[in-house]
Amino acid sequence: MDQEKFDKGLETRKAVLGDEYVEKSLGKATDFTMAFQEYVTTFCWNDCWNREGLDRKTRSIINLAMLSALNRPNEFKVHCRGAVNNGVTKDEMREIFLQIGTYCGVPAALEAFKIAQEVFDEMGV
Repeated sequence: MDQEKFDKGLETRKAVLGDEYVEKSLGKATDFTMAFQEYVTTFCWNDCWNREGLDRKTRSIINLAMLSALNRPNEFKVHCRGAVNNGVTKDEMREIFLQIGTYCGVPAALEAFKIAQEVFDEMGV
């Protein structure tokens, strides 16, 4: 593992998802799963999220759309929280979810609205 890339990825991961969530994920890692935590932190959170081509807000918007289309509600919830942390507003999320309804179907949009409302309630947004 490249420690410098891991550390940079960890910094980004915590900035987007929150220290508590990331520390909990890493704390639950076992000998079996730690390699995946290292991979995700280095590859996703450093090599992808730290590229210059898009800002974090835009990356969050893209993730919300993709995770909804892929029907990944657990990751959607995590990235919904991250989107708030990256400055995506409730109004912008509403528009994203309406777009999801158009291109991914009403059930996908319904689930997106439901999960986002849970996140807003948890975060006091």
